[in-house]
Amino acid sequence: MKFKPINDRVVVKPAPAEEKTKGGIIIPDTAKEKPQRGEIVAVGPGKEGNKMTVKKGDIVLYGKYAGQELSHDGTDYLIMREDDILVVLG
Repeated sequence: MKFKPINDRVVVKPAPAEEKTKGGIIIPDTAKEKPQRGEIVAVGPGKEGNKMTVKKGDIVLYGKYAGQELSHDGTDYLIMREDDILVVLG
């Protein structure tokens, strides 16, 4: 299934949550932080003549509670506005 967001929305595939700390301690599921980094898998056309500044494949950081969660074929995605994206990682 292909995603086709409307207006200024994007579909992001969140990066997996950290399984271990840098010191090697395993983090239980109940204590894992919600990821704030992901890859854009679909981009809408923009809103009111404004072009989108992100593109498919960009790795982005977004707010902790940004977006609407969506699960499809066992994969989790987030649908959010372009304004919810904080930075594109180069």
